[in-house]
Amino acid sequence: MKVRRKIIEIDEELCNGCGQCIIGCAEAALVLVDGKAKLVAEKYCDGLGACLGECPTGALTIVERVSDDFDEKAVEALLKANETKETKSAAPQEMACGCAGSNIQSFIPKTPCQSANQPQAMTAAGSSALTHWPVQIRLVPPTAPFLQGADLLIAADCVPIAYANFHQDLLNGKVVMMGCPKFDDQQSYVDKLAEIFATANIASVTTAIMEVPCCGSMRGIVKEALKQATNNIPSKEIVISTRGDILK
Repeated sequence: MKVRRKIIEIDEELCNGCGQCIIGCAEAALVLVDGKAKLVAEKYCDGLGACLGECPTGALTIVERVSDDFDEKAVEALLKANETKETKSAAPQEMACGCAGSNIQSFIPKTPCQSANQPQAMTAAGSSALTHWPVQIRLVPPTAPFLQGADLLIAADCVPIAYANFHQDLLNGKVVMMGCPKFDDQQSYVDKLAEIFATANIASVTTAIMEVPCCGSMRGIVKEALKQATNNIPSKEIVISTRGDILK
């Protein structure tokens, strides 16, 4: 039914695709489409504007216009459907062919003899500091053994490409989980990390992100996950420029 009421309006020119509004919307009425915030449907927006304070660019406003009426039952169904979807996506999925891409692995450090027998080109470039597999946030289960008591590095996907000494300076001695806060499901990231923070006895959390605005939503994801977990875990943030320099 169409009624005149208050509803969210999104200025796509101002929207930078950071996704902060999506986290702030309790009704799951907002999604990212092609790097811009969009309403899933008018009936899911209650018009209260809880998401406005999350937007860093002022792209969100509340307007009064004729739209579909707010449907609380439809919101409940949407939230339930999203919860089911996130539960299914949280567990590592293996392909029918037995693909090892999501198999849990912890790597044993190389012995001095193995290191000495590496090709010179590899030695000059430095050794990999990766100690486990998988590394994608979506594929790492909260029960993975390598998470227990770990110093956790949560890195945006672009960081290892931009920062040349990623392995030596950032990854060394840490367990890494990687993802893209712009293109992946941000709420599933929050839920996954909150469960890890609450159950895996994490020693510390380092967040490594790029300076670009869309990457900043990883900051909000980690902050919200720490809040939900209610654990006092030491945390810090590293910001990398697009030219590969550490900004802070």
